[in-house]
Amino acid sequence: MGTVEGVRLSHIARESSDLERLANFYQEVLGFERIEAPKFAEFEVIWLSLPFNPSVALHLIERNPQSKLPVSPYGSSSSSPPSTVADPRALPRGHHLAFSVSNFDSLVRTLKEKGIETFETIQPDGKTRQVFFFDPDGNGLEVQSREAS
Repeated sequence: MGTVEGVRLSHIARESSDLERLANFYQEVLGFERIEAPKFAEFEVIWLSLPFNPSVALHLIERNPQSKLPVSPYGSSSSSPPSTVADPRALPRGHHLAFSVSNFDSLVRTLKEKGIETFETIQPDGKTRQVFFFDPDGNGLEVQSREAS
């Protein structure tokens, strides 16, 4: 079998029953910016990207009210977000999006000021700090520290 060349990550999609709330969260907490999005007849979308990494987009898509899938790994099968915030210490290894920032302490302070429950740890290298938390729909997030360039 031949290899596929030129593969790049295009976007990450998240469904939500409250697109504005979720978009505002990603804009206020992680600095995403709104970008042009198509107008679909069947559902609403908001597309976001990071100003320093615009090649990867976050596509927020209106949740299908008929969906039987959970809202998030922590959601029930209902169309609403989890009623209680899950403990970030219990975030499964494979169910999160990860970002890195050069202003780690500032980000953690912002999360705490916004009342977002966090769990902080350090990777085995003893240098890379991590903070785990959830977006308003219960999707797991990780942010790692990174040396300023």
